[in-house]
Amino acid sequence: MTSIEMLDGDFATLPDLVRAHAAERPDAVAAADPLRRLSWSELDQLADRIAARLQQDGFTKGERTAIAGLNSVEQMAVILGTLRAGGVAGLVTNSATGEQMAAMIADTGARHLFLDSAAKASLAGQSIAARDLIAMDGSDAGAPLADWIAPKGTRPASVDIEPGDGFNIIYSSGTTGTPKGIVHSHAMRWQHIQRGAPAYGPDAVTILSTPLYSNTTMASFMPTVGSGGQVVLMKKFDARGFLELAERERATNTMLVPVQYRRIMALDDFDRFDLSSFVMKYCTSAPFPAALKADVLKRWPGGLVEIYGMTEGGAAFILEAHQFPDKLHTVGKPAPGHIAKVIDEDGKELPQGSVGEVVGRSPAMMTGYNNRPDATKAMHWYDGEGHLFYRHGDIGRIDEDGFLTLMDRAKDMIISGGFNIFPSDLEAILIADERVVEAAVVGMPSEEWGETPVAFVVLKDGADPESVRADCNAKVGKTQRISAITVVEELPRSPIGKVLKRELRDAYAG
Repeated sequence: MTSIEMLDGDFATLPDLVRAHAAERPDAVAAADPLRRLSWSELDQLADRIAARLQQDGFTKGERTAIAGLNSVEQMAVILGTLRAGGVAGLVTNSATGEQMAAMIADTGARHLFLDSAAKASLAGQSIAARDLIAMDGSDAGAPLADWIAPKGTRPASVDIEPGDGFNIIYSSGTTGTPKGIVHSHAMRWQHIQRGAPAYGPDAVTILSTPLYSNTTMASFMPTVGSGGQVVLMKKFDARGFLELAERERATNTMLVPVQYRRIMALDDFDRFDLSSFVMKYCTSAPFPAALKADVLKRWPGGLVEIYGMTEGGAAFILEAHQFPDKLHTVGKPAPGHIAKVIDEDGKELPQGSVGEVVGRSPAMMTGYNNRPDATKAMHWYDGEGHLFYRHGDIGRIDEDGFLTLMDRAKDMIISGGFNIFPSDLEAILIADERVVEAAVVGMPSEEWGETPVAFVVLKDGADPESVRADCNAKVGKTQRISAITVVEELPRSPIGKVLKRELRDAYAG
């Protein structure tokens, strides 16, 4: 069966699509990073050799690998090899602290940890639950991948993969307890491939500068690979480097978070770069200001699509900004087959036009949180007909045209540079400090990051607030660091004792 026939069918797996691309276009470039390019034939064979070695080690269907490292073609091959062996790719957040990363690795239950020198440095001093360490970059982080994999020409035993089988685990940020692992199925990822494939195709050249452990990246990675396009991976984003790469590679597609768009558009020489090859640009993961959307539309060739949704699934909203320039203040309309509603604090459905919490359902919904049934259940909301919806935790209003305007986040989550930060995690660290009496963390607007965490603390006499901030930041991942700390005499509270974070935001802004 050809790749086109597979994409037009009811279900196909990503490894099977890669196999089809390798048969149809063996010498075409499939993946590139700063060090290496792989053709479809080479990528397919590398995935085979990884899958075969896993199976030789006793790896069985449904088993997990743990994968931690910077973007590379080898990491891409390890994900595909895991899937081809019938496994689930446990994608470890490489920007987290070593303690957090070790907890994620343990949560996967993986015997095999694929890592690079950067991940090894982050994990220094941690107890690693995985038994076998394989270095994707050939460093001393583990057994070199090139030596570990099965010999050339080896093919793995065929595994029958069903739509409901696990595809990957993506971890939410967290600094206390076990991070929540979000389990996606092959059926969910198939929806992402099939829905996005028409905007990509064999001629697509997609630059991805966000990490492969992020669902933001997967939103473009899946349809690019699934439809036979070329993936160009950046290990670390910088605005001018991105534009140079896009011009050199004649990029057609990309996925960026708002802070990246802001940095790119702020370059004095942006207009000197030839970006005429672009067909479509995408954005997700954080609030995307209407003025910034308008600037991108004006000066950057090609269309612009904003995607609003959750890693967990639910309803995804799509804003084709180039088609609806009068709706740039919104995040768009539900994707085809996606249903969204708004509910009040008691869980009752509200009429269209009302402000309430967003809930959604679609064919693209997570299997659940790994080993966290209670957290999974807390996401659920059922309509009057018993249909399952996921609670988005965001407050918004759906207008008469079906476009969603976001008003606030019910859970006070902070999105900084495209990464989710939970204030309660930072507050727990601050309160554990013996110099701190009380603490509250809120998100404040940031030109550089979109939002940034700011802490309000009640301190014991003589305590130095900047020392408290530095000690807290030393215990969290670099994406979670508190940017400022303010000492207050007391935290504002409601009559029932709830901290009034909006008052803190308003006071700080003032």
